[in-house]
Amino acid sequence: MAKKRKIKKLLLWLILLLIAALLVRITVWPKLTAATTVTYDKYTARTGTISNALSFSGSVSVKNYETFTADNAATVRQIFVKEEQKVKKDEKLMRLSDGTNVKASFDGQVNAISVEVGDEVGANANLIQIVDFNNMTVSLRVNEYDISDVHVGQACRVTVTALNETFDSTISHINRISSSMGNTAYYTVTAELTVTDNVLPGMQATVTIPQEEAVDSIILSQSALSFAPDNSAYVLMYDENQQLKQVPVELGISNDSYIEITAGLANGDEVYKQSTASSSSGGLFGAFGSFSGGGMPGMGTTNNFGGGNMRNNYGGGTRNNYGGGTRNNYGGSGGFGGGMR
Repeated sequence: MAKKRKIKKLLLWLILLLIAALLVRITVWPKLTAATTVTYDKYTARTGTISNALSFSGSVSVKNYETFTADNAATVRQIFVKEEQKVKKDEKLMRLSDGTNVKASFDGQVNAISVEVGDEVGANANLIQIVDFNNMTVSLRVNEYDISDVHVGQACRVTVTALNETFDSTISHINRISSSMGNTAYYTVTAELTVTDNVLPGMQATVTIPQEEAVDSIILSQSALSFAPDNSAYVLMYDENQQLKQVPVELGISNDSYIEITAGLANGDEVYKQSTASSSSGGLFGAFGSFSGGGMPGMGTTNNFGGGNMRNNYGGGTRNNYGGGTRNNYGGSGGFGGGMR
């Protein structure tokens, strides 16, 4: 009798173990072996402009000015002009008792008159000052890393900060004797420009030197690109069967955020980039939670355990990007920029 009881007890334990194994096989095991859930970000190719430029801070200075002084002791006989009056080259400004006629040496404006008619003046006394306020220069400092990209005669744009006015200009001079700050050498570069009357000497300005540019081109966020082992670029797109496939693309110029696509994409094309790839079981502990079916269209059906329904994540967006001594990227109309080097 004792032997029969032991056999019955052993059979009972075997049955319980079989039932437990069956329950694990039915409820837990499928969750532990569930497929991986993959999500994708979506990007859109569009027509736009990428502009790369060097940008530096500077200040406006006068190019031509002159303060006339008396050669000898004399008396001021006549003054032919008033302060702030515009004058032409060789126009009479003042006459002294010693027969001296003071004339303008360039087109400009009377900035200051230091004497009055009848004043006795000594040799070297200041008489009158004229300034050319229309033809100015901008001085900027370029560090040793960017100076090789700056050349005399190079076109640039000068934006006067306080007025938010921009003028076309050219680089007129590079002082190749450096000044140093810390461990970095800087070089003084001068640009010439013609300005309006409200631009005054000493105003701060930003000088932008355009470099490579892609205008009205197909551009795409750099985050959308994938690369093959041979470093060739491609993107993921849905085909007619709603399956993701690799589409090779050719690349042009870029900035920190966007890149020109010279072949492979058209305006409005939607491309995808894998965002995450994680076990949909949620790990061993997630295997004991609830589950629901889900899947990425065209990629087969996957089960998402312990994490609720799968959601597709779509990305994109636009970014648009001057500062002293830095390399900046600017986007035009419909274009993109961003970042500094």
